Amino acid sequence: MGDVAKVCQGLTVQAVSFVQGRGRVFYASLPCSGENLKGQETNRPGEKHRLASALWDHLAVMESPLWKRFQSSNGAAFPIRVVCGLLGRPHLLLGECRGPAISFSEGGGKIWAALCGDESDIGIDAAGSDEFPSEYPFHRVFHPQELQHALRVAGGDLEKASALLWSIKEAVAKALGCGFHLVDPRQITVYPSVGEDGGYTFPVGLSGKALARVPAAAGRSLWALSVPQGKMWLSIALLNWQSPGNDGGDFSTRALWSQNADL
Repeated sequence: MGDVAKVCQGLTVQAVSFVQGRGRVFYASLPCSGENLKGQETNRPGEKHRLASALWDHLAVMESPLWKRFQSSNGAAFPIRVVCGLLGRPHLLLGECRGPAISFSEGGGKIWAALCGDESDIGIDAAGSDEFPSEYPFHRVFHPQELQHALRVAGGDLEKASALLWSIKEAVAKALGCGFHLVDPRQITVYPSVGEDGGYTFPVGLSGKALARVPAAAGRSLWALSVPQGKMWLSIALLNWQSPGNDGGDFSTRALWSQNADL
């Protein structure tokens, strides 16, 4: 996977690569003030802008060919703004030009942001075990097979396994640019993890209305990286729209389930 941390604008920015052939992903967090209600994402532009600026500054020093034209010794040349599309999916504006995709979440007393280093879409979500009490309708949200695998990852802890799966599904929905008022959580399927190196990398598939609403996702690479954060999981989903089938994104659902047939 690879993980590099660097302090930028007073924030610790993490840089990770979890999809073969794709650019890096950058994420960071800020403490969440008591003014924000639990379960609600921050709507204060100042906090989002600080996170976005730190992530962009980190990306700029990576000398990415894709964004090199925006790198300047004069930061005022390309002022950064966070704007949202029709369905609320955010992205950066660099001056008047569209910049990379960005995503926000709130959890564990922090506000989180993730920025994509290439042209892929991105989603981030944080979910805690305390959000999934015993009376939670698990069967309405998770497939039995994906829950069984998540239990294995979470050491048999149902609440922790549920937080893991939910953070992935929520991150994927954000990367797709739609919420669960448009798609059903069970139409986003989390397959067994394919690697572990400080975090878990999961292939993700779409079906039903989720695929019908975003037909461009058919045959595309959709992956999620999940990192434990105490009693919480932080997941980042990456969806590449540019080049299907050449970035390690081809996978067989039959093979993914069969390699864990002992679950």
